[in-house]
Amino acid sequence: MDALPRFPAGFRWGTATASYQIEGAVRADGRGASVWDSFCAEPGRVKNGDTGETACDHYHRWPEDVALMAGLGADAYRFSVAWPRVQPDGRGPANAQGLDFYDRLVDALLDRGIAPYLTLYHWDLPQALEDDGGWTARDTAHRFADYTALVADRLGDRVAAWITLNEPFVHMSEGYSLGTHAPGRMLLLDALPAAHHLLLGHGLAVPVLRERVSGQVMLTNNYSPVWPAADTPADRAAADAFDALQNRLFTDPVLLGRYPDLSAYGVMELPFVQDGDLALISAPLDGLGVNYYSPTRIASPAGAAQHEGPTVLGEVGERIQEAGLPFQDTPIEGYPVTAFGWPVVPDALHELLTGLRAAYGTALPPITITENGCSSHDEPGSPDDDRVTYLDGHLRALHRAITDGVDVRGYFVWSLLDNFEWAEGYSQRFGLVHVDFETQKRTPKASYHWLRAQLEAQHRPDDQ
Repeated sequence: MDALPRFPAGFRWGTATASYQIEGAVRADGRGASVWDSFCAEPGRVKNGDTGETACDHYHRWPEDVALMAGLGADAYRFSVAWPRVQPDGRGPANAQGLDFYDRLVDALLDRGIAPYLTLYHWDLPQALEDDGGWTARDTAHRFADYTALVADRLGDRVAAWITLNEPFVHMSEGYSLGTHAPGRMLLLDALPAAHHLLLGHGLAVPVLRERVSGQVMLTNNYSPVWPAADTPADRAAADAFDALQNRLFTDPVLLGRYPDLSAYGVMELPFVQDGDLALISAPLDGLGVNYYSPTRIASPAGAAQHEGPTVLGEVGERIQEAGLPFQDTPIEGYPVTAFGWPVVPDALHELLTGLRAAYGTALPPITITENGCSSHDEPGSPDDDRVTYLDGHLRALHRAITDGVDVRGYFVWSLLDNFEWAEGYSQRFGLVHVDFETQKRTPKASYHWLRAQLEAQHRPDDQ
């Protein structure tokens, strides 16, 4: 396989993780309960009854994991802070032991020349706040701003980039609308207040960060190019309706100061939006995080019956069908698939990035790919060819987008470690490093070694 083309000088190379997926130690040092602790305790919610109670035990093994990042040659690391580790009940003063953990981690990263990219919220809401309504309650947005201040006051002088929210669409849709993720509520379109309050939490956090930190301020969304299943008015309308939720609901308010048209869902007004909210939400950002895994092929509910086979959305798609929403996902054929069943379409990353630039123009801030990767059925010593091919193809598509003028500043592989993959438990392995969850032994995979060689080549002087 040929070496990757040279990326721009200063381009960030990193890996990404999330607190509940790797930390474990859910009862250690004053950490409070999160919605994911509660969700995992409910029978049937997570495959095989798996939980994040131990996960990768990163809370205790973080020095080994930082050494793995350094060995890879990464110069950045995206991680998330567990809100209930900092504020056990989501309110009040900080839990000093929780902040101490992240303080040690940040210092260790900097000692290795690795820039910390910190995500404040990657779905592990304190259960006490969920008991009071969670993100359907406006007060949660204000509690998020308070929590942001606690973390920023402790780490604000050393973190390169601050990401307020991770994939709020997924958290709203699967956690509050369809019930397939924590907190497991099935509110359907009545979950739209949660969408707004997540965005309001972001908007309230931005000025808090501006006052306290020296690093960039960002938001990360997950995006999926939406393809109509057929070139018919009904399927095109269904694709537009899905695009409004997946790609625009959490982007238009941030970049344009307005919500997309939701009339396809019978939503004509948003009574929970108060005066001044959109001005807060649309405050300028230093960057937009983009998570990309695959495109989605969408049909009208009537047209979906013509298509059979596995789909990108899986169980979520089944819930959508049951809910009677105005679209249905359909199979994408003709491409290899990951262990998750997601089609591998590197060119769709180029399509996504150039499409964002076309849609938002000068309102689009510089982009960082904050997640991209694939699950594979691999064990220590296996060839890992699928993951190498996946990363190679997507990085080449990313380079083409940069060549075509899209301002992309970095790329983070999901994930450094095999980890707890939410409702799939430990059945999906995304890591560059294999984790034996019984012994916690870490074993770098072939993709780790491939990427290390690629990064060495990226940093080699042009005349060598």
